[in-house]
Amino acid sequence: MPQGKKRTIKGKQHHRPNKRVKGKKTVKKSFNINKKFHHNRGGTTGKVSDKNEPSNQQPLSEEKEREDQEDEVESSEEENDMEQLLQTFDSKAISKKSLAIDSSEDSMSDDDVVADETCSESEEKDVEDVTISRDLIEKDEIDLENQKEDDNLQDPFARHLFYELSESLLNTVQSSPVSVDTHVLEWPQLGKLQVQIPQDHQNNATVVNCGVIEKKMCAASGGIPLNIPISKCKLESMHIKLQLIENLAKANKSRIPNEEFPFSPLQAEIFSVVNNYQDFYYPHRTFENAEEIRFIYCLHIINHILKTRTKVLHHNARLAKKEDVPEEFRDQGLVRPKILVVVPFRDSAYKIVSYIIDLLITEDKGNVLNKNRFIEEFTGHELTMPKKNPKPEDYEKLFTGNTGDDFRIGITVTKKSLKLFANFYSSDILIASPLGLRTIIGAEGEAERDFDFLASIELLIMDQTEIFLMQNWDHIFHLFNHLHLQPKESHGTDFSRVRTWSLNGWAKYYRQTVIIASIVLPEINTIFNKKCFNYAGKVRCIKSVSVGSICQVFNQLPHVFQKFNADSVAQSMEARFTFFINKIIPQQREPLMKQTLIYISNYFEFVKIRNYFKREDISFVQVCEYSKVKGRGVVM
Repeated sequence: MPQGKKRTIKGKQHHRPNKRVKGKKTVKKSFNINKKFHHNRGGTTGKVSDKNEPSNQQPLSEEKEREDQEDEVESSEEENDMEQLLQTFDSKAISKKSLAIDSSEDSMSDDDVVADETCSESEEKDVEDVTISRDLIEKDEIDLENQKEDDNLQDPFARHLFYELSESLLNTVQSSPVSVDTHVLEWPQLGKLQVQIPQDHQNNATVVNCGVIEKKMCAASGGIPLNIPISKCKLESMHIKLQLIENLAKANKSRIPNEEFPFSPLQAEIFSVVNNYQDFYYPHRTFENAEEIRFIYCLHIINHILKTRTKVLHHNARLAKKEDVPEEFRDQGLVRPKILVVVPFRDSAYKIVSYIIDLLITEDKGNVLNKNRFIEEFTGHELTMPKKNPKPEDYEKLFTGNTGDDFRIGITVTKKSLKLFANFYSSDILIASPLGLRTIIGAEGEAERDFDFLASIELLIMDQTEIFLMQNWDHIFHLFNHLHLQPKESHGTDFSRVRTWSLNGWAKYYRQTVIIASIVLPEINTIFNKKCFNYAGKVRCIKSVSVGSICQVFNQLPHVFQKFNADSVAQSMEARFTFFINKIIPQQREPLMKQTLIYISNYFEFVKIRNYFKREDISFVQVCEYSKVKGRGVVM
């Protein structure tokens, strides 16, 4: 065939794509493939029919020419169609080629197309290299250790949070009072422990039917914590993240020197309890063991956050290959904050954050955002202790560092970094004082108040709890009354990833509460007994009763309890005041009853009695926490 004809055919083929409607090339390609297959399949049939129908016969050379022409057209069309298909996966190539078509009617040469595609592929490869490197960093989160943790259902973290409550266990924890099995243990460091576990007829995690086909695992009630001697302890068996194990020895300043195990005996026993995800009340805090306790609950905090993050990243990677979200991929709460730590002073918050940094971030890896601002706001401003009339030793130790009592801070955690002062709804950990929480929670009727961030707290820790009584205990009750309420806004929550038990309003039964105090107080007991609902159970240290010095006094002092009646708790304060002024005060006004000391634990009752004494012209002196130094001991 003459070469001119071939050029004409190619020219027509080049201009044909510009006339076709966009989006029909796939159909054309399918048609060409079928056409070619039909032509090849029908070619032999055509030759047979040529002999039977002479009027339709053509010379063999012309037939061959037509076949060659059509093959070239189809081949050219297929090349263009394939090129367009490749372009759909190459956004840079599309933009460059569309620009060339718009600027000129001439076709691009094959060499130009190859060069353009090569350049585009090179640019994409650079981007892909960066993306791959980032993916490798993320895949480092989903390594062999993470897969092992995901499959290890012996981890208390997994056993406590992954399953819904069975109907029998739910009925038990919702009843009042809760039916519990009580056990008493004796441990070397913690002393006598009282363990209360809600009664459940199904002692182990069981499979229940949810329909004709579907079955699911249900959570089991908690077990008795095990005290493993340090000599037999292995960190791997304690389900601590490998990343944290590497930093334990250096971060824990309270451990015994030259010991392989990075915990002190007290820390090992406390971690055995809190890592069992049971509520824990420890009233033996002293200035000597304060840092031991603080370090171990900081380890529990960051261990919980890293395990949660690992689970979410693992699910994200698997969900990338799925269109819908299966039930087993529910791994989040209604809002992001999971841990709340309540402490009385800024200095306490500073020490907690310092431990978290030491545990999570090494010197050469990781960073802390807003660290300078944190140091500036949470250090300094220390009280000046008088040298002439020094304060007691416990007073100086208690009020060391920054004693500011109005603060709150959110912390976002990644594998190698911390962001301080993060927005509450972007934070994993919240550290605040009772007053700092009260000012943001507000009161009913206030326009600007927010407590949605408390909806999904999984771990609540209160340290130095007895100090809250000297601040304002009502703030603590106010906090507990606003935990796990239904959020007023969604806050960007993906509800397909929210755990079913959280949607059901059962979050308070999964919350672990840890209360650390120096003394046993009825107010703290009330919180632990009435506001903690953990289905895994409770563990409290029973403080041994020591015989006071009153038994050694030669002159016996009578210890008399007076009983009064009240119609209700709300009227008890008024009934106590009436009983006091009508029954107790007349006895003390006799000449033989001079030199009487009246101790009043509640400031409001103190004011009421003081005002009564003034009206009755009773001679007395007074002192309270608001008295000035010069005004103390003034006779009224």
